[in-house]
Amino acid sequence: MNNITICIVEDNPQIQSLLEQIVQMNGEYEWLGSFSTAEDAIIKIPLLNPNIVLTDINLGDGKSGIDCVREIKAEHPEILFMMCTVYEEDEKIFEALRAGANGYILKKTAPDKMLAAIKELSEGGAPMSSQIARKVVNAFALQIPQPKVEETRKVEEHSLTELSKREKEILEMIAKGMTYKEISELLFITQETVRKHVYHIYDKLHVNNRVEAVNKFYGR
Repeated sequence: MNNITICIVEDNPQIQSLLEQIVQMNGEYEWLGSFSTAEDAIIKIPLLNPNIVLTDINLGDGKSGIDCVREIKAEHPEILFMMCTVYEEDEKIFEALRAGANGYILKKTAPDKMLAAIKELSEGGAPMSSQIARKVVNAFALQIPQPKVEETRKVEEHSLTELSKREKEILEMIAKGMTYKEISELLFITQETVRKHVYHIYDKLHVNNRVEAVNKFYGR
């Protein structure tokens, strides 16, 4: 199995170095390079073609990390981007997600949780720090429109009732931003079992990632 390749976009040299060290702590990850400006990243990242890019939002006076995501994603949608930032404002979160970010974690995230988030992203998830996931869920709850057609509501309710007690339990933990490892330890099951439950949750709710699953579950 090939290693997961990673690039970093961060203008603070100390934080950039720390992220490089965290990435290289895990033998499954291969660090390809780091960039301090979005302009440099936009040119060089497509050439390196990493699986995942960790990027800050504020990158000095030039283009932002969100600009970086938007421009690279337009030509290379297969590259996964995870925002790694200090920003917790709703506006920044949703601007990043609209630009194409696949995950959003805070810089204060512990190294082991950051590595778990990278792993989850590589497996098709949409990792978010618990504070960010909560904001996404709250914003969705406030904005979701009421079903206009009664039949639509019945179909949605049916898909939710199909979830087992354990699947609902795991989905609630996912909504809190917990990793597969944390869930497995709390429920005394393997991480592989957690992944299978999550797969069944996505299938039953007809969604593709944790954000859509949480939104659908709490949006009823």
